[in-house]
Amino acid sequence: MDTKPGILVVDDDRDIRTLLAEYLDANGFHTLAAPDGAGMRKLLDTHKIDLIVLDLTLPGEDGLTLCRDLRSRSRLPVIMLTARGAPLDRIVGLEMGADDYLAKPFEPRELLARIRSVLRRVQALPPNLEAPEEGVMRFAGWTFDLTARHLVNPHGVVIALSGAEFRLLKCFLEHANRVLSREQLLSLTNGREADPFNRSMDLQVSRLRQKLGDDARAPRLIKTVRNEGYLLAASVTLERRS
Repeated sequence: MDTKPGILVVDDDRDIRTLLAEYLDANGFHTLAAPDGAGMRKLLDTHKIDLIVLDLTLPGEDGLTLCRDLRSRSRLPVIMLTARGAPLDRIVGLEMGADDYLAKPFEPRELLARIRSVLRRVQALPPNLEAPEEGVMRFAGWTFDLTARHLVNPHGVVIALSGAEFRLLKCFLEHANRVLSREQLLSLTNGREADPFNRSMDLQVSRLRQKLGDDARAPRLIKTVRNEGYLLAASVTLERRS
């Protein structure tokens, strides 16, 4: 029985698929490849996959669409590849649920290091940060339904959340009144290691504060703890569904 981690490379460039498959196989992985979303789904249905390397620009459904679809029904780690290198593209990819992002051209050994890093983070999150059962969480007059995946404000209005905002709020509520560093937030929401120069988490916190009506200059709910991270200051109750 093959116990090697299964990697699925989804890229419409045959040369890149072949190069990465040979390189990853030579470094301890069992690698499969597909040129598009349809091929990706077929392989997911028939093989055990532990991580997907997904190109942003694909024929038909693009990588962002595929990543969003994957994240809506699975926690399977995704590393996104793209020829684009702008910070905005990185942020959009991460908000769609990607665990890491690598701009082309890149060295295969850098991708190998990122794959190993993501797999370590996903498979070995600290036990004291495990999530509780799903249900309805209530805090400061707000209702957060984990099953229906929506947030309702104190006036009964449903507030739309992106996938990244949903995961971030869930993380804060599960660990209310505890300081969470950027490293912990990135690990819990995306399964990726923190880059000290990457401020995407600060941007995500800022956007979540806006959804919660929290004044960034004097936040009541998500507070900044200088040199440490962020803290959700609220009493949270969880109503579990049987």
